[in-house]
Parts: sequence; C-alpha cells; structure tokens
Amino acid sequence: MSEFSSYPSTRPPLEKPGMVTALGVLTLVSGIVNILTGLGLTGGLVLGTFGIGLLCAPITVLPAILGVFEILYAIKILANPPVPVQFSQTIAILEICCILFGNVIALVVGILALVFYSDAQVRGYFDALNTPAA
Repeated sequence: MSEFSSYPSTRPPLEKPGMVTALGVLTLVSGIVNILTGLGLTGGLVLGTFGIGLLCAPITVLPAILGVFEILYAIKILANPPVPVQFSQTIAILEICCILFGNVIALVVGILALVFYSDAQVRGYFDALNTPAA
C-alpha cells in the first residue's frame, strides 16, 4: 500500500507557472503591509489628535480591510492542490489606489499583478483552473 491515497481524477494536475506563485507571494506581502499601514494610520491619527481622529477612522482603516482580502486571495492562489479562483482585477486596482495612503509597495504589486495576468501562460493557467471537469 502506498502512504498516499490516490483519488480518481478526471484531469491531470495543473503545473502552476512561476508568475502565479510570484503573484501569490507579492499579494500576501502587500496584504500584510496594507494591514500594518491601515492600523498604523488609524492609530497614529487617533493618538495624534487625542481621540478626535476617530471621526476619520473609517477612511484610514480601508487599507487594512483591503489587506484582509489580499491575504485571503493570496492563500487561494498559493493553495496546494490548486483551488479554483478567478484573477481579481478589482484587488489589483485597489492595490494601485493605495498610493493615496502612501503605500508604494501595494502600488507596485497592483501594477505587477496586472502585467503578470496579461501573460498568456498565466491567463491559460487561470482559465484551465476554472474550467469544469468533464
């Protein structure tokens, strides 16, 4: 008996391109940085204004919320075995918008995500990952 159980599969395992792995790692790092940026901005604003900054807290906490979504998305991309997931152009665009909060790392990751997705191999991987098994 083998120590690994084999399940019948209707399609061969997908080879994950290096750009997809890089996209997952970059998105994970950007998510962590966004959470730290959002919480740092919120904490600094609240402490710096002796509590009056709580009025602006809903705006400054937005990068932290995006960071949570980025981490969840990166976990799906980096999952082994692969989990069906669509490319999230929305997350990439919101990462670019994080330059408004001074987060240059998210800007670079958002641009790289859009460039990586334009690659034929990456696009083919996401298409093959999301096609239903016949």
